[in-house]
Amino acid sequence: MNIASLSERSRVWRLVVLHVWQRSLKWMHGGPIFRMQPFSAVPARLLLAPQDLRTADATNAADIYGGRFLFSGHLVETQGRSPFELKAVHEDWQRELHSFGWLRDLRASESQIARQNARALVEDWIRYSGRWHEIGWEAAVVTRRILSWLAHSPFILQDGDHDFYRSFVKSLARQVRYLRQTINETEDGVERLQAALAIAAACLSMAGQGRFARQSIRRLEHELNRQILPDGGHISRNPRALIDILADLLPIRQAFVTQGLEMPPAMLQSVDRIMPLLRFFRHGDGALAHFNGMGSTPGDLVATILAYDDARGAPPVNAPHTGYQRLSGGSSVVLIDTGPAPALSVSGDAHAGCLSFEFSSGHHRMVVNCGVSPRSNPLWRKVSRSTAAHSTATIEDTSSCRFLSDRPFGQLLGAPILSGPVNVPVEREDDLAGSRITASHDGYLSEFGVIHERDMRLSGDGTVLDGIDTFNAVTSVDPECRYAIRFHLHPALRSSLIRGGSAVLLVCRDGEAWEFEAPGSDLSLEESIYLSDVYGHRKSEQIVLTGALLEAPSAGWQFRKTATARLSRRGTSDFDDLGELPLED
Repeated sequence: MNIASLSERSRVWRLVVLHVWQRSLKWMHGGPIFRMQPFSAVPARLLLAPQDLRTADATNAADIYGGRFLFSGHLVETQGRSPFELKAVHEDWQRELHSFGWLRDLRASESQIARQNARALVEDWIRYSGRWHEIGWEAAVVTRRILSWLAHSPFILQDGDHDFYRSFVKSLARQVRYLRQTINETEDGVERLQAALAIAAACLSMAGQGRFARQSIRRLEHELNRQILPDGGHISRNPRALIDILADLLPIRQAFVTQGLEMPPAMLQSVDRIMPLLRFFRHGDGALAHFNGMGSTPGDLVATILAYDDARGAPPVNAPHTGYQRLSGGSSVVLIDTGPAPALSVSGDAHAGCLSFEFSSGHHRMVVNCGVSPRSNPLWRKVSRSTAAHSTATIEDTSSCRFLSDRPFGQLLGAPILSGPVNVPVEREDDLAGSRITASHDGYLSEFGVIHERDMRLSGDGTVLDGIDTFNAVTSVDPECRYAIRFHLHPALRSSLIRGGSAVLLVCRDGEAWEFEAPGSDLSLEESIYLSDVYGHRKSEQIVLTGALLEAPSAGWQFRKTATARLSRRGTSDFDDLGELPLED
């Protein structure tokens, strides 16, 4: 990547210096010196166990007992050995193993064998990795392990002897101390907030914490006030962050109630703010929109979290601080990204998707962003973050943000966004006829000399979605420059060109139909890929409008509902199954 501006160069060097400094501090606080320090401050007992809100699968217990560990898409059979003895296994597999989230599956089986197996595996971890492990002591992994051990401590400790109890609590306290000493060197954003949540949960759950408990609560309040925006969004602008934070925050809030302690104001305010915004991002089928790192929606976890929502009102129509807008009419929902790139320190998962939108009709997802691949693959990650993977406009196949990922040290520094849209003015109009959003961004101004403006209107009954994309020249524009406006379609739709290729017919599985047209534009139907499916990558299609910046500086388009659902007498669709197949890497 060519870093043209001095400001971008300075950002890169600041990142490099910060990275080296944080690594040095982490080595001092949690490196060999930490491992050599004697540790005798063992809490006398555990007082409570915060609830685990994540869904368990009891069928995994038999596989784990049999030495078959399927994590992150990788199956490893231990052949009678402890999984913590194994070397050269995929890093994602090791992270899931050392995080101990699978304890919930053993607990769900409600068997004595599963309890003994869980206890034996915890003992193995303490024996082989209790003092150090390259992956097992990553901050994010330590955080998840602390929360898992606390939540499932009654299951693990029941019927265990005193020596195991003391060994368990001592190891837990040692991990909490490590996290407390290195929290400032953790990755900013959700990882640091979750570390603060884990430390607070441990201090509430373990006896004799006193001073540490007060410190942990103050640190948690600081992170909540800093990271949760006034409209309930997260500073990373990632909807997935809201799920991950609430899944850990809600049990800790309940722990305060159980202990009879005064609730920190920031905790109450954060929950009250996040809940409405979580509903803001939901489509009619319950899934969250794919913006800035959001992949497939864990529907069971979202349903559990929303059960704690006391208000349960209508979702808000806009999130001005986080940078999103929501249009709704009839059963249709449109969600639009109208925010600038997040801050450099929390942009490692952010996307170049300014002015992209997602559109759903009832339970049907119509227009989507490609989303995030569940596979740990740098190539797919780079693809998913590009502007072309979003339902918005690109110029010369260039992203509206500049990433550090193309530099030799980019991945090492987390591949943040160096520069992107800064000014994203938004105007909104709501009346009986419908809702209208007009927004623009300057992500293409420095390189191509244009401002991209998008004007969208959803009718009050939700049957018509109109849009106009305009490219306003601010400086001289290369006459050869061309744009492409993409509308990625959900793979459940059947699409086909009609009227001699001037329009596209979109048919849902139950017979609901929509037509897309863009008079005066060059329209084509091309292949796409949907990355955020729970079953893997799926083939899909995209509508593409192309034109020259000078010859056709604007393009109007429209989605119009032409048929409602028609179910067959068998209660299924009259249309054949589309038979989507996962794509291979």
